[in-house]
Amino acid sequence: MLSSSSTAVKNLPLKRRLCFLLKLVCFVSSVLIFCEFLIYYVVILQCRWPNVKGGAHMTEKETSASVLKAIILADTHLLGEIKGHWLDKLRREWQMERSFQTALWLLQPDIVFILGDVFDEGKWSSPQAWADDVRRFRKMFKHSAFTELVVIAGNHDIGFHYEMTTYKVNRFEKVFNFTSGKLITRKGINFVLVNSVAMEGDGCAVCRTSEAKLVALSHKLNCSQQKPNNSNKRCSDVEKLPASEPILLQHYPLYRKSDAECTGEDSAPPEEKNIPFKEKYDVLSQEASQKLLWWFQPRLILSGHTHSACEVLHAGKIPEISVPSFSWRNRNNPSFIMGSITPTDFSLQKCFLPFESRVFTIYCAAGALLVILVLAHVQLLTPPFYFAQRLISKHKAV
Repeated sequence: MLSSSSTAVKNLPLKRRLCFLLKLVCFVSSVLIFCEFLIYYVVILQCRWPNVKGGAHMTEKETSASVLKAIILADTHLLGEIKGHWLDKLRREWQMERSFQTALWLLQPDIVFILGDVFDEGKWSSPQAWADDVRRFRKMFKHSAFTELVVIAGNHDIGFHYEMTTYKVNRFEKVFNFTSGKLITRKGINFVLVNSVAMEGDGCAVCRTSEAKLVALSHKLNCSQQKPNNSNKRCSDVEKLPASEPILLQHYPLYRKSDAECTGEDSAPPEEKNIPFKEKYDVLSQEASQKLLWWFQPRLILSGHTHSACEVLHAGKIPEISVPSFSWRNRNNPSFIMGSITPTDFSLQKCFLPFESRVFTIYCAAGALLVILVLAHVQLLTPPFYFAQRLISKHKAV
């Protein structure tokens, strides 16, 4: 009887230690699950599809049939084998995968556009490295048959103009079914995909082919928008498309002097806004920009490349939205665009992803609390209650 009682007394501290250890494991696991999984649901759940004109008075069935729900993101920059550290890769790709998959599950878009620079090292990656990058991309951005994914080439995918080759362009086109001058029509809405890297204007082989496709497509769209009684002989044999003004999708922005006029919390930092842009490097040349505006007279232009948000009005009436980077490696506050689009109208809304600084703050606060709990448990740190009790006792003794 006495021996069993002594054994129980000896096991009591062990049970307490195990119980405390279990509580610590639960605390750490809860913080990890929230910061690496649940936080994406908490943040993206706050995003709502914007309404287009008349959309608020439509039934859910009518809205689904007439309004195209599109997500637009840019500059994912999946790290490669040359410059990408394995830990950096793991962290950034997990963040983007969780953000993308959570957005698909919560928002249920009809189509997703990625505006170039999918990869960071596509411009110089070997066939083996390219295959590995593509495999990782397909895992991160997998989607159901109900959502279409459209990817546009950027300078990091096929190289700047001086690095761009037919081999690199064909390699990208084979994987993503992308060609410059390609038209995608969904729910009566015309989207024109532009290889902006090929808009150099120097007559290179890829540039000539790209511009020829764009000119032919421009002619087809212009003929489709003419009224039947105004049609001319040049349009008699042209395939008719929906008479909807097109939306241009490209990687480089159209020409602008700088980001000085850009506003918003995800625009360029103040120290970068007044730095002049270099034509054919930061933005398209003035000549290439004018060509695209003349050829298509678009109602909206969506671009990436700068990693920062900006809204510009071209010719006083054509809006261009520069979409910021989707990667936390480039921004503390990545985001994507949600668009509700019809053949005659559109409405855009930005959806921000979790701020990385806030995630780090949660980790630091949790770490500090963990240290305090451990120190208090091993009695290296006197709990405030007992500390106050001892002070009172000493005062009474005096």
